[in-house]
Amino acid sequence: MSAFLSSLPAQVVAGLILIGLAAVVRAFTNNRVVRGRVRLTMGLGVLFVGINAVLAASDLVRPEMRPLVVSISQLLFAYALIHFVVLVLVNPLRADRVPDYFPTIVQDVLVFVLFAMVATLVMEEKFLTTSAVGAIVAGLALQDTLGNLVSGLAIQVEKPFHVGHWISSGDWEGEVVEITWRATKLRTRHGNQVIVPNGELAKAAIINYSEPASPTRIEVEVGTSYNNPPNAVKAVILDVLDREPLVLKSPAPVVHVMNFDASSILHRARFWIQHFPMDEVITDRVRTGIYYAFKRGNIEIPYPIAVEYGADLQTPGPDPAAITAVEDLLAGTDLFGLLSVADRQALAAASPLRPFGTGEVIVGQGGAGHSAFVVYWGRVRVSLDPGDIELAVLERGMYFGEMSLLTGDPRTATVRALGDCTVVEITSDAFRAFVLNQPALVERIGAVVAERRAGIARARATLANVPPPESASSLVARVRRFFHHGQRNPPPLLP
Repeated sequence: MSAFLSSLPAQVVAGLILIGLAAVVRAFTNNRVVRGRVRLTMGLGVLFVGINAVLAASDLVRPEMRPLVVSISQLLFAYALIHFVVLVLVNPLRADRVPDYFPTIVQDVLVFVLFAMVATLVMEEKFLTTSAVGAIVAGLALQDTLGNLVSGLAIQVEKPFHVGHWISSGDWEGEVVEITWRATKLRTRHGNQVIVPNGELAKAAIINYSEPASPTRIEVEVGTSYNNPPNAVKAVILDVLDREPLVLKSPAPVVHVMNFDASSILHRARFWIQHFPMDEVITDRVRTGIYYAFKRGNIEIPYPIAVEYGADLQTPGPDPAAITAVEDLLAGTDLFGLLSVADRQALAAASPLRPFGTGEVIVGQGGAGHSAFVVYWGRVRVSLDPGDIELAVLERGMYFGEMSLLTGDPRTATVRALGDCTVVEITSDAFRAFVLNQPALVERIGAVVAERRAGIARARATLANVPPPESASSLVARVRRFFHHGQRNPPPLLP
């Protein structure tokens, strides 16, 4: 083997040694970047060996071309060697990653600078003026503009953003999917790819929504009527934000009164989310929740006022048709049908309609409550935690929450709107007058509710840890204690 190598020209031997070392590194390393880039060293080494093999056959190269060919072969070897040395010294060979301070674009520039110095100072080439060397330089520079090259280097070194970050610059916003010599590639909200030149990014301000921390604060504004107290409005909006699972609980949301506009009081809710690309989805959910919560709380989002109103605006009274419709609904239930027609009409007048949007929680398992609900329109889903086990789907005329109404017990299940729906809310304060005025009614209510709970218990018999149903006598005693306990200063039944 040594005799064979000694018979070859020194340049060929050097090229073969470089190819062998590159092959060993490629087989040894776990770094995919090194494995991919070391192929350039091997390719240049093969080209160098081939040129010197041609030079060894002197009759194949004309004498006047020989110095130029020798110069090119030396430059190729110098570049291949420098590329290989930088690749091995800078990158971890046993870890599949690129160093933070030496990304691939910086490594390429380092190789180029060292190559220029060696070619100009050591090899005494007219590196910037010789046409042959100039052609090689143009090829190695990948024909990129100097401005984008410098900007790309600055982005790689300063790292204002990384691949996977969500950024905004000028007219463009999206997720960074790749950073190259010339440009940065973004994936927009619409799934399109935008290629932004690095020079353009260097001139414009960059907003990075993913740093210094992933949570991002966003805002939702809403105007309300001057008839609605700001503190009451703030409480409703904060409750909506607390119920929305995609809104972070820490940092806590805040609501501020921003301005007294011509036709409304402007409120601004500020809250934090984990993933900024979800901001449109989350703001949609929050605005939808605020709309339904305002409907339930009789908070008005006013239309733009184009005419002048007098100062003596009167709040409209109860709608007789709506009261009659609610009374008819209550008459069809086994619980509220026990009341007289007059009592049901009075209860209907005191029981507001509450709209809920798809998926909204009407009552949550374990939560406090002093009211029952009757489905006026749409459907609701009753489920048991943990596991979100479905117990029932209730439609128009069906009711739930009667135990909280009658005894003040916490909610025993979670009820969500199954599509948009409207329910009638009957509070214990509105119902108290009928219980106190008709003691015999308690016995009848207790029997109905006890029978209903026994049926529910039988339906849930397959679930673990379900307590036995309460007896009618025990239930009646608890109802009496609950309503008599709150009879001091009872609120008026009718508005």
